[in-house]
Amino acid sequence: MFWTKTLREEAVSRNIGLISREEQERLGQVTVAIAGMGAVGGHHLIALARMGIGKFVIADPDVYETLNLHRQAGAFIHTIGRKKAEVMAEMVRQINPDAEIKVFSEAIGEDNVDEFLETADLYLDGVDFFQIDARQLIFKKAREKGIFAITAGPIGYGSSVQVFDPNGMSFEKYFGIKPGMTRAERIIAFGIGILPSLPKRRQMDPSAVDFEKEKGPALVSAIMMSSSVIVTETLRVLLKREGVRCVPHNYYFDPYGRKYHRGFAPFGRVRLRDRIMKWMAYRRYPSLKRLHDAEVRSRREEAFGMGVPAMQ
Repeated sequence: MFWTKTLREEAVSRNIGLISREEQERLGQVTVAIAGMGAVGGHHLIALARMGIGKFVIADPDVYETLNLHRQAGAFIHTIGRKKAEVMAEMVRQINPDAEIKVFSEAIGEDNVDEFLETADLYLDGVDFFQIDARQLIFKKAREKGIFAITAGPIGYGSSVQVFDPNGMSFEKYFGIKPGMTRAERIIAFGIGILPSLPKRRQMDPSAVDFEKEKGPALVSAIMMSSSVIVTETLRVLLKREGVRCVPHNYYFDPYGRKYHRGFAPFGRVRLRDRIMKWMAYRRYPSLKRLHDAEVRSRREEAFGMGVPAMQ
């Protein structure tokens, strides 16, 4: 089918009424960057493409595997073994042939983060839960470049959402991440920061979570819910509508428990309750404690090895 301006307008015509025609035109000109095309990131991308966002920058170094079939937007039998970012770019072009999409088929790090965010109007977090180093780096750079950054974490049956204003509270301040923390400490600080409480044992088996192997349970329903809430906030931010509430405001939606939590942490997630949750996490997830202890030992051994040689 030959793609014309009329067909393009028809494709998004059902948005009109909730989005004005002028707003729809504006969405077609903005650029959204998404790092991570696996679980949440791929669903974010497809939802935004269908909403009419016209330009994307996406990144993911991985290929699809069989274990991705239960939750990832681009995972099909015929895509197993293919690069996630490349597959997702093809899917976007099948929705909108006019879409401009820049693909990074490698991980985002210090050497390419500036290029990744260079043209972005907004950043959406699709980085794997356990990859705290990459997540911190991208949020820091987005803040430096004056770009809003949004994360929505699928935990258990629900999802959180946090919007970061580049002129507001920083990622590190909100999550209580400080220099010198081990990777395990930073991961759990992020995890606690996106949750009002730890998942109940009857809802999520702690033995299914392995911080050392970077593995945890995930349902596609929670992942798609994450995309629903993050895309709605994306719409609000990009169209400069009223009602944008950034951190320290935080939200968690739990459809299974039929609960909605709205929180406010003016000093970040460092309250007594948050510290108790961290203590409980170390007790509930032994692999988290092992990960932390292993890094502490490694640091001690490195420090000892770099010390002044003993006198002969």
